[in-house]
Amino acid sequence: MKDLKIAVIGLGYVGLPLAIEFGKKYKVLGYDINSTRVTELQSGYDHTLEADLDGLSIATKLRIENSELGLAFSSQESDLKDYNVFIVTVPTPINSFNMPDLTPLLKASEMLGRIIKKNDIVIYESTTYPGCTEEDCVPVIEKKSGLIFNKDFYAGYSPERINPGDKVNTLTRIKKVTSGSTPEIADLVNNLYASIILAGTHKAPSIKVAEASKIIENAQRDVNISFVNELALIFDKVGIDTNDVLEAAGTKWNFLKYRPGLVGGHCISVDPYYLASKAESLGYVPQVILSGRHVNNSIAPFIANKVLKLMIHKGQTIKGANVLILGITFKENCPDIRNTKVVDIYNELHEFGTNVDIYDPWAIADEVKHEYGIEIMSKIDDDKKYDAILLTVAHDEYKSFDFEKYYNAGAVVFDAKAVVDRRWVDGRL
Repeated sequence: MKDLKIAVIGLGYVGLPLAIEFGKKYKVLGYDINSTRVTELQSGYDHTLEADLDGLSIATKLRIENSELGLAFSSQESDLKDYNVFIVTVPTPINSFNMPDLTPLLKASEMLGRIIKKNDIVIYESTTYPGCTEEDCVPVIEKKSGLIFNKDFYAGYSPERINPGDKVNTLTRIKKVTSGSTPEIADLVNNLYASIILAGTHKAPSIKVAEASKIIENAQRDVNISFVNELALIFDKVGIDTNDVLEAAGTKWNFLKYRPGLVGGHCISVDPYYLASKAESLGYVPQVILSGRHVNNSIAPFIANKVLKLMIHKGQTIKGANVLILGITFKENCPDIRNTKVVDIYNELHEFGTNVDIYDPWAIADEVKHEYGIEIMSKIDDDKKYDAILLTVAHDEYKSFDFEKYYNAGAVVFDAKAVVDRRWVDGRL
């Protein structure tokens, strides 16, 4: 174990915490193709707010004091050649047709094929469908390197379980699933992660099992949330509050208290499509998984249209109305805007001719502009009259927002998170 030199490929929400923890015990290189990101981390700053900055300082200081330990950063491919364990943590998104986009994963594999040496190990953490590591990624490495899998180099898979914004269930406190391409490599990979994971590890019997375990974690949550979202659609027509129903049902000991809501982010809204795609390639069309995706994708337009109906009910003119959306990140108290469904609400309202402002103290304005072409406010204009207020993300900062003021002024107030005092709310999900 002491001879292992680890390179983490991709320094986002998953890769950076991993590089920091390994950097406390091993020689580690955090690699990212984004040189700006590397410069940021070298200065001790992390815009994702996921890094333990004290840990980052400790790990980088170790490298300064001892060249054989600690953490360094680079965007230069040539710097990877001194390492023998490569952990790939690049994104696995979907395309506009909801199909897996393996481009980042395959490009990372191609790059590793250029620098990998005999006896090196490549461990993938990126979430994907069962079979992807051995059937899609490894052949790319073999072709580029000329090396033979499980003879000249080896592979492992250990699915990431990072929960962005969660400062309790952090990397070392979440049990880690591990696997390897041979029994010996499986043991090595398991022991490697066990050296930093306080919660322990679970060694899966194969890489495919490890890949499948991760993807069903998120598919299961997606389906469960889709059930309560469908209840919300039904109970809206009945004329009762979904959260009241859930509170009543929740008095039974075995009732699962899922809540309705927007399902975005990098995992739950994406991973089910990877599993569905794999199933379809094998001749099976999944019913439950795709049905859940359909329901969850319908919630954003439902909220937008519900707000418009409430505005009409209050006698407001839709075209030219001013609407304020509170929150654009995909979850509370977190700057992550990946696959946020708030954008779908924004677009729907915008198409009806309303003037939509978005205020989110957590989101990075430049990222929102680059990703979605939307300019968000740096602060709320207290003197501006709004015809509707939508709470879409329950950031702590909104707890002091004066919903009463806008409600009393005639604005529609819609609470998509069921956290606002009901006295000042016209509708909620």
